[in-house]
Amino acid sequence: MATKPYGDKDVHDRHSAGSPNTPRSPSGELAEGFVSENADLLQRRLGNRQIQLIAIGGSIGTALFVSIGGGLARGGPGSLFIAYTLHSIMLGFVNNCMAEMATLHPVSGGFIRMAGKWVDDAFGFMAGWNFFIYEALLIPFEISALNLVLTFWSDNIPVAAICAVCIVLYAILNFLAVKAYGEAEFWLSGGKVILIFMLFLFTFITMVGGNPRGDAYGFRYWKNPGSFAEYRTEGTLGRFEGFCAALWSASFTVVGPEYIAMVAAEAKRPRVYIKNAFKTVYYRFGLFFIVGSLAVGVVVPYNDPTLVSILAGEGSGGGTAAASPYVIAMRNLGVSVFPHVVNALLVTSIFSAGNTYTYCATRSLYGLALEGRAPKFLRRCTKNGVPIWCFCIVMVFPFLSFLQVGSGSSIVLNWLTNLITAGGVLNYMIMATTYLFFYRACQAQGIDRKTFPYTGWFQPYSAYIGLAWMTTVVCCYGYSSFAPWSVDNFFIYYTMLLLAPLNFIVWKLLKKTKFVKSHEADLVWEAPVVDAYEASFTSAPVGFWTEMLQLVGIGRKKKDRRSSVASY
Repeated sequence: MATKPYGDKDVHDRHSAGSPNTPRSPSGELAEGFVSENADLLQRRLGNRQIQLIAIGGSIGTALFVSIGGGLARGGPGSLFIAYTLHSIMLGFVNNCMAEMATLHPVSGGFIRMAGKWVDDAFGFMAGWNFFIYEALLIPFEISALNLVLTFWSDNIPVAAICAVCIVLYAILNFLAVKAYGEAEFWLSGGKVILIFMLFLFTFITMVGGNPRGDAYGFRYWKNPGSFAEYRTEGTLGRFEGFCAALWSASFTVVGPEYIAMVAAEAKRPRVYIKNAFKTVYYRFGLFFIVGSLAVGVVVPYNDPTLVSILAGEGSGGGTAAASPYVIAMRNLGVSVFPHVVNALLVTSIFSAGNTYTYCATRSLYGLALEGRAPKFLRRCTKNGVPIWCFCIVMVFPFLSFLQVGSGSSIVLNWLTNLITAGGVLNYMIMATTYLFFYRACQAQGIDRKTFPYTGWFQPYSAYIGLAWMTTVVCCYGYSSFAPWSVDNFFIYYTMLLLAPLNFIVWKLLKKTKFVKSHEADLVWEAPVVDAYEASFTSAPVGFWTEMLQLVGIGRKKKDRRSSVASY
């Protein structure tokens, strides 16, 4: 079959741009002067700087500062560093898949709609509901974490009041236009970046002797007590189990591509800004996660009494800044004030994460509704492009955070962490699988992938490697429930993993769906809408650093300008 470049005329003629609400002539053509931003009711209002910081904010969570201590205590600094490096590389393979698909098709619902479009409608149903439940349950998780962090200063802060305040603020920020969400995330995510660079600076200065004790400890803790800790058993097996524990920590901490995919439908100039956001993921993985895991193993030994007692539930401060390896190191070195700064920035970090999860849960439910995998009434949007009924349903989930009023926030936090981690890894399995079907369809239809806005490297091997790794991680994640056997732990670890195939089977039987054949896969989809939208710009794309300088009044104000266009 002859090779077809992406976007040739015969392909475009099969699709008409615009949504049902886009002004049209009596013949059904788009009204003159109108170019649709999307094939649905979402609006492209997120600029370059907002997208980049949302991408960073979505990937940096509380786990990188606090929960990572659990991986250190169980696996040791060597296992922690290897586990985070390996998992970051493997997730980079998955990101490589998602970047190509989402830049070509920056559609509402991201990868969850792609799964149904190119694999099987039942597969899309499974992917969508798994991601929705995963994101929705992360909201009360972050609220619970916020309550724990605040106890660093006082145990008398009313838990119910904090839950209520968070719910109200999340509702306000997500009910307004997407631009308000983007601006809030820009500043909140900025706090995360400041925090992590402060901690890296603290690590370097103190390890070379810049601390009140004048102790240039360097990599001392890699030698004493050692690089690899034993966990559950002794000897070589114990060290391997320690590595596994560090790997489970990495699988919950290292995230990223799913959040860029979800904002793609509301990003200005997605072929440029979303592509850049995906390309910078590799640098973020290397800087934030790999260097972060190295720094944690430098500042505190894995057998530190405070760290061990907190993880065992015998010491106070679990889940707060007091449990952060960095704060433990500060106190060991006699550094004052700084722990309070870290805790304050942790508050903004946690709030930011919860805000992002609220946004993603709303958009994933909207994506399900667009494909008929959720009730049609959920497609309704406000004039500002907010899926109003999806938003209302998502805002029920934060109320689960009130469970901690009676049972204790640490219990709720641990329960939610174990329940949702498998769901997160399953998302990456879905992305890699979807890409393999997408790649096969491109080959079958003779489409040259080099004509795409972004072409993934080392494909399809990148997808195969990422899929194999994520499958291994998610299947072995709860192995500890088997020895000794624990029914409770089994369902805590594997509920999401059992629910996903059940969703697939039920939807397949009800709708009698079939796997999409390669030569029949719709690889054009909503691309003409995006092409027309991108072609309407008359100005060059605004760079990230240009926007940042403009923000502080340096340089002439530049905007993304479009030709005579009216958006619906």
